[in-house]
Amino acid sequence: MAKKAKSTTEKRNLRNGLLFCSPVLIGLAALTLYPMLASLYYSFCNYPMLKPPVWVGATNYRTLIHDPVFYKSLANTAYFAVFATPAGMLTAFLLALLLNQKVKGMAVFRTMFFVPSIVPTVAGSVLWLWLLNSDYGLINTILRLAHLPAPGWMNSPAWSKPALILMSVWGVGGWMLIYLAGLQDVPVDLYEAAEIDGAGPVQRMLHITIPFMSPHLFFTLVMGFIGAAQYFTQAFVMTNGQGGPVDSTRFFSIYLFQNAFMYWKMGYACALAWILFTLILLFTLLLFKTSARYVYYGGER
Repeated sequence: MAKKAKSTTEKRNLRNGLLFCSPVLIGLAALTLYPMLASLYYSFCNYPMLKPPVWVGATNYRTLIHDPVFYKSLANTAYFAVFATPAGMLTAFLLALLLNQKVKGMAVFRTMFFVPSIVPTVAGSVLWLWLLNSDYGLINTILRLAHLPAPGWMNSPAWSKPALILMSVWGVGGWMLIYLAGLQDVPVDLYEAAEIDGAGPVQRMLHITIPFMSPHLFFTLVMGFIGAAQYFTQAFVMTNGQGGPVDSTRFFSIYLFQNAFMYWKMGYACALAWILFTLILLFTLLLFKTSARYVYYGGER
C-alpha cells in the first residue's frame, strides 16, 4: 500500500512538474526544435519561398562545393575570427588588469569602459561608420594631423576587415568584467609568496595570474569564436547589406542572409546554415578536447 501511494505521489509530482515546464517545452519545440528540423529538410530542397519546396537531394551541398562566393565568405569569416577574437581577449584582459588596481574613483573608469558594450549594435555601427569615414571621419582627421597615412577603411578592400576588427575591440566591456571578476578571485597570498621568493611582475603574471584566469580566457575564446563565426549586424549595416567593397566584408552570415531573403534561395541558405553549424560544432569540440592542456581549474591536482 505504501509503495502504491508513493507511486501515485511520484506520478502526480511528475505531472505537475511537466505542467509547470510546459510553456518552456512548447516554446523550445515550436521555436527551436521545429525550425532546426525544418531547415535540415529544406537544405535538401529547392525552396524559392513563394512556391512549395521540392526535394532535390544533395544538390544544394554539391552546388556550394563549386560556389566561389561560398569560399570567399568562409575566408572572410575565418580572417575576422582569427584576428578579432584574440584582439578582443587581449584588450579586455589588459583593461581588467588596469581596472583591478586600488585607485580612487575606479568605479567611474570601470563604467566608462563598460558602456560601449551596451550601446545598441545598429547605433554603434552608424557611429563607427562616421568615425571611419575616409574623407571627414574623426580617425582619419587625427591621422592626418599627425602626418600619418589615412586608410580608406570601409572604402578599401584591404582595410574593411581591419576596420571591423577595430570596431569589435571597442565593445569588449562584457569580457572585461568577466576578467575583472576572475582577477579578484586569484589568491593574494600566492602573489605575496612569489614576491618573497623574488618573482618579478612578469613571472607572477605568467605563473599565477594567467593559470588562474585560464577558465575565463577559455570561456571568452569559445564564445568569441562562436560570435565571430556568426558576425552579421555590423557588416550588414555598414555596407548596406552588400558585403563590399569587392566582397571583402561578405561574411558567411551575410551570404546566408542574401541567399535566403534577397535571392529567394531558402534551400541553399539552409544548406549554408548547416555547414556553418557543423563547422562551429567541430571547432568547439576541438577546443574542449584540447582544453585540459592549457586550462587550470582551482582545486585540480
